[in-house]
Amino acid sequence: MRPQTPEQATRDAIEHLSTLIHGIKVAMMTTVDADGSLHSRPMWTQDHDFDGDLWFFTRVRSHKVEELEEDHHVNISFADPARERYVSVSGRCQLEKDPRRMRDMWSPALEAWFPQGLDDPELALLRVSVQRAEYWDTPTLGASGPDSSASNLTFS
Repeated sequence: MRPQTPEQATRDAIEHLSTLIHGIKVAMMTTVDADGSLHSRPMWTQDHDFDGDLWFFTRVRSHKVEELEEDHHVNISFADPARERYVSVSGRCQLEKDPRRMRDMWSPALEAWFPQGLDDPELALLRVSVQRAEYWDTPTLGASGPDSSASNLTFS
């Protein structure tokens, strides 16, 4: 059997992470505040194929965007207790105003947070370029429970 190339390993990691987070509607995004403290908030996930980047809608003028202007590092955590899946993703985040992508990703459920919809001048996307993911699921938890070591995925 031939060793896996770095490109194939990245494709496999993307596919596996996509399977792990599929169907989880809300994730927690953690950013670093100006004083160095961590700040977390729930974020509505986008129902699209994961390709190595995670996308979230936001307002341009928000505290999280201010934090991200100072420090692009984020953690996104996903939990699905019913399927016993827990995922922690780290990466770098940036603000993007891409009308085509926003249109493609828009869902009527987002109107609860953005009542003006796609016409909202404050509407933007956060793109998280995933660098690393750790996950715990039923097969990896085993008898030792959730304190056992995580399985890791690395993205090149």
